[in-house]
Amino acid sequence: MTARHHYSLVELAAIVDGSVQGEINTVITGLATLKCAGQGHLSFFSNTRYLKDLQSSDASAVLVHADHAADVRHAAVVVKDPYLAFAKLSALFDWRQPLVPGIAATAVVEQGARIEPSAEISHHAVVGEGAQISAEVYIGANSVIGSGCHIGPGSRIEAGVVVYPGTKIGARVIIHSGAIVGSDGFGFAPEAGTWRKIYQTGGVSIGDDVEIGAGVTIDRGALDDTVIDSGVKLDNQVHVAHNVVIGEHTAIAGCTGIAGSTKIGSHCTIAGMAGIGGHLNIVSNTHITAMTMVSKSISEPGVYSSGIGMGPHKQWKRNVIRFRQLDEMAKRIRTLEQSLEQNSTEGCNDDGCK
Repeated sequence: MTARHHYSLVELAAIVDGSVQGEINTVITGLATLKCAGQGHLSFFSNTRYLKDLQSSDASAVLVHADHAADVRHAAVVVKDPYLAFAKLSALFDWRQPLVPGIAATAVVEQGARIEPSAEISHHAVVGEGAQISAEVYIGANSVIGSGCHIGPGSRIEAGVVVYPGTKIGARVIIHSGAIVGSDGFGFAPEAGTWRKIYQTGGVSIGDDVEIGAGVTIDRGALDDTVIDSGVKLDNQVHVAHNVVIGEHTAIAGCTGIAGSTKIGSHCTIAGMAGIGGHLNIVSNTHITAMTMVSKSISEPGVYSSGIGMGPHKQWKRNVIRFRQLDEMAKRIRTLEQSLEQNSTEGCNDDGCK
């Protein structure tokens, strides 16, 4: 069974509550950018910086707001939010094939595992003892689902994912290849110059509609669970340490690291390569820019940044030297202030100031 990848413009317009400008039966077979689109392609326009690309685009149809419908060369679908409409329609052209329910001959299903008939278990996948695989779940080739795991309906575990025992995964979750969910957190107690391992007895709990990128690592909790709430989106190579809690609909970009026991609120955005320390609290609706180092809790919503921006190398070196001198400069300024205050006081008496 193969996915359908051709639609009439009137079909697509109905899905996104749009109106067609031009030939309603124009056939769309794929998606493309304004610059690269050709016959059969649908594109979108949502940024005025690309107005020239819109006006010259060979796309068979473009998703546009009414303000720019006249700039389209061919057909258009007029909508309130072209980018959101594009996101909705992109699902129709996804590369993933429809599920083929069943268990591949090379898959391993251990005793007591429960797999709904509508689920698909691919070649060489392993489903551990007592695991529960819900309806319309896809388990990709060579993935390992540990004992006692629960995976909610409609979730998709791509090839080569490892889900450690006892992990709870909600509905419609997507976990991309190379992700590891439920490995031990980094817990060690010092003992006479060595390290004594603290065994991690908690788990991982993942809500509904979460997407976890390729190569993400999520540690299990030391005692309580590590929690990823519903709607969270984690980009590739994000690390979530033990007992971290991430609130609903927070999005975290690639290569960000979050240390243990930190709590991040809902509707936050964290840009790439941010570093977030442990045992912190970050309030909801906080936005952290790229490469920011968060070393203390954030109690007020807003936008937060840190770091030194790029510049010519010689200028950057001078700025680094000045940065190292800030403490000394602060002390000198304080000494000058104290001296001025003392001089001001000494210049006054009962008859007034001289």
